[in-house]
Amino acid sequence: MARQNDDVSDTVSATFVFADIAGFTALTEAHGDEQAADLVSAFCDAISEKLPATGGVRVKTIGDAVMLAIPDPAEAVHLGLRMTNELMLGHGAPEVRVGLHFGPAVQRFGDYFGAAVNLAARVSAEAKGSEVLLTAVTAALAPAPEGVIYEPRGRRTLRNVRDPVELLAAIRSDAAGERLPCDPVCRMAVDPDRAAGRLMYDGTAYFFCTLTCAGEFARAPERYVATRTD
Repeated sequence: MARQNDDVSDTVSATFVFADIAGFTALTEAHGDEQAADLVSAFCDAISEKLPATGGVRVKTIGDAVMLAIPDPAEAVHLGLRMTNELMLGHGAPEVRVGLHFGPAVQRFGDYFGAAVNLAARVSAEAKGSEVLLTAVTAALAPAPEGVIYEPRGRRTLRNVRDPVELLAAIRSDAAGERLPCDPVCRMAVDPDRAAGRLMYDGTAYFFCTLTCAGEFARAPERYVATRTD
């Protein structure tokens, strides 16, 4: 997908992908601004290394979120799964969430505008940590890419989208091993054998990367047990 001149408008069709680090606000509070900024830089660099193989482009970065435009929906799905499963393993393995949708958009000034872009962003907001969500329309254009299965997530009412949208989760078909548990405060992966702390709440064990996170959880566990969306 060739980029157009910045001062020229054109309508193109692409898979628009939004990816961000789940629980980034809590991660920043727990580990500090500098470490959080370093993590975002590593995240963007890791994506940039894999992006050329898809023929796509990185459109922009907004805080901890990255917007991509990739021509082939199947390539976008595979990259999304790499982002959620592989790219950040050397950086404490924070959970990444990804949403994508294929459709037309106006390309202008190096950015993309239109309903398809807005829908992709809304789908991303629905994703949980380590989840790749896509619209049924997009899945139909990339039916069961090799090594991938789709699981239905139902029809969702998305903010500022008129009609409910059918969503699916892309999952690696060979994903048999369990993930490491995540620190419920900062959402970093934690090896239970090396955890700095362990607390029980409502019959469930929670593991922590630092005593700071354990202390935050102990003060208000109900705040962190609920599904995070930031």
